[in-house]
Amino acid sequence: MKIKFLPKTPTSEIPYAIGVPAMIWQVLFFYLPLAILAVSSILAISDSGAIEGITFSKILFFLNPLYLKVIASSFLLALSNAVLCLLIAYPLAYFLAFAGKKYNNFFLFLLIVPFWTNFLLHVYAWFFVLEKQGFLNNLLTTFGLLHNPFSYLNTPFAIMIMMVYYYLPFMVMPLYSSLERMDMRIIEASYDLGASWQQTLRRVILPLTKRGLKAGFFLVYIPSFGEFAIPELMGGDRFMFVGSVVANYILGDETGSLGAAFTVVSSIFLLLSSVVLYLIIDRLIPGKQNG
Repeated sequence: MKIKFLPKTPTSEIPYAIGVPAMIWQVLFFYLPLAILAVSSILAISDSGAIEGITFSKILFFLNPLYLKVIASSFLLALSNAVLCLLIAYPLAYFLAFAGKKYNNFFLFLLIVPFWTNFLLHVYAWFFVLEKQGFLNNLLTTFGLLHNPFSYLNTPFAIMIMMVYYYLPFMVMPLYSSLERMDMRIIEASYDLGASWQQTLRRVILPLTKRGLKAGFFLVYIPSFGEFAIPELMGGDRFMFVGSVVANYILGDETGSLGAAFTVVSSIFLLLSSVVLYLIIDRLIPGKQNG
């Protein structure tokens, strides 16, 4: 009779030590700079570079209507981008998960392949589409929908279309992951019990994909709030958002601490707005989330 020995389950945390370098990297290059940024926003520094104490004057400086309007503009930009991406991504992810199962790898490849090229190439490609003699104007003129060409560059429309284009995959992938794990028999059972398409979507599909929806929403919303490159390139200098103000102060010769202070103020607003939006999503989508 042969005795089989089962492999021993690790009783210590040594096997998990492989993650320590990544944690050290994150502490050194994310948490530590963030802490330095936060501390520098409340330090009073003399002209000679000596620390004189703690002051909240730099933070209070940005609590005025001008900068609050900039924060509100960034909030509306990020929220609009997240909502538009969600409205476009959900049907697309549903198609990839169920209708296009045979070719879903190919469709996912088409979704991801733009990330293989430089971001600036994407921006310049949209320049050719949106400029006055570009593809969009030529198309609308050909079909008689537009008589006088219009330059869409340096407009909110140009900023928004580029934002949606760039961030859409970040919304599609979490939704696709949630929908792919869903059992189609649950949806069929809902129809068999007499539920309409709208009822099935609200009471069955959305609750089961709530985790992926939240992940995709905040993967788009949070970086969109501080986006700098897209508004700067597609909107020119006509619009000011959080990313633009932070860059102007941080890159200045003697205004780095002001940039840190504005970063703290805008980050607090971002955190509070994210919590509120998280609770709103929980309230709007009933039921327990999948996974």
